[in-house]
Amino acid sequence: MKFSPRNILSLMLPAGKTDHIEWDDDIAGFGLRIRDGGSRTWIYRYRIGHVQRSVKLGNASSVPLAIARKNAAQLEAEVRLGGDPAGKKELAKQEAENTFASSAENFLDARKPEVRPSTIVEYERHLRRDCKSLHRLPITAVTQADIARLLRATTGGPATINRLRATLSAMFVWLLKEGVTLPHGNPAAYTHKRVETARDRVLSDAELRSVWNAVGNDDFGRILKLLALTGQRASEIAELRWGEVIGGSIVFSPERTKNHHPHAVPLSDIAKQILPGTGHPFLAVTTPGFLGFPKPRGG
Repeated sequence: MKFSPRNILSLMLPAGKTDHIEWDDDIAGFGLRIRDGGSRTWIYRYRIGHVQRSVKLGNASSVPLAIARKNAAQLEAEVRLGGDPAGKKELAKQEAENTFASSAENFLDARKPEVRPSTIVEYERHLRRDCKSLHRLPITAVTQADIARLLRATTGGPATINRLRATLSAMFVWLLKEGVTLPHGNPAAYTHKRVETARDRVLSDAELRSVWNAVGNDDFGRILKLLALTGQRASEIAELRWGEVIGGSIVFSPERTKNHHPHAVPLSDIAKQILPGTGHPFLAVTTPGFLGFPKPRGG
């Protein structure tokens, strides 16, 4: 039948049926679906190859016939041009559900087995805390302007901002390699990189002496003293493993160094007194394979 505002009011569910679709004569695939219980819904149905698709066009009690017919005509034209309205709608729904937050968690899960624990800690801090304002955005909607705005609002110096930028860029590159379609590509790639000033300030002997005398002999004091004596990074000393103290040296494996090369650090007599390697009473084993230095809060 040809739908009109008057005759659609007379359409009823046929006896013995709980679900019935009445089709319009003017637009193929445009129909009114009537269900047991009183619901009346406009639909548009079409085929892509051998697959049948349906698109809901709204409740007949709130969407007038003229608007429903206009929408159905637009969908018919789209299908004739090779489009897939239902598929596009489903894709849009999936993209909306694939948020920045869920993408970040997928990235973290994938990278955990591949990078150092300290790198994962930094990734988690950046993506879970520093990028919280982006969490609800669909990942496909995140733009370069969003990233630039986030970086401008980030507290800290150039190095802190650049590390956050690098984490974001790494995540977007990973997503692209996973086949996620990002309309804006890598939105972190072309944001401004801050100029970092190389640090050339070193402590004088008098300053080192003051620090040495001030820190005491607790675990953190020993860490600071070993840092001063060895010149190594904080994480390398604080996360020392039993097997890394070999004879008179600390020997770092490639996965524990920044350049991924093995590195041996000779220990002075004073360092050996602080860190003899095994059996010292102040070094309790809290995690198998690790020396007993406690991690800082939030670490």
